[in-house]
Amino acid sequence: MSNTPSERRRFQRIEFDAATELFQGERRWPVELNDLSLKGLLVRRPAQWDADATQPFEARVRLADDAEVRMAVAMAHEAGELIGFVCRHIDLDSIAHLRRLVELNLGDEQLLDRELAALGGN
Repeated sequence: MSNTPSERRRFQRIEFDAATELFQGERRWPVELNDLSLKGLLVRRPAQWDADATQPFEARVRLADDAEVRMAVAMAHEAGELIGFVCRHIDLDSIAHLRRLVELNLGDEQLLDRELAALGGN
């Protein structure tokens, strides 16, 4: 049985371009969003990056004027110019927005249901 990272991944990443910011205490960084999933996000390292990787962050992804996904996240990995964050907490409004975004991008309700079940099992 193969065990490559893409086969181990249980959450589909959605390539999405949206205004995104990371917050840590009083610090704030606008970032370029690479992709988003029900489990976290991947961003391009911003200029002036001086974050403490051991401390929590808040990620805000603006979907529309009246829709935003907010996640409490932790830094999971860095690879070149990309930084991965894992979701530690997400509020109900944000998960509803994110669920709809994933649903629209996956185009497969069964795959979405499987991802939501996996999310609940963690």
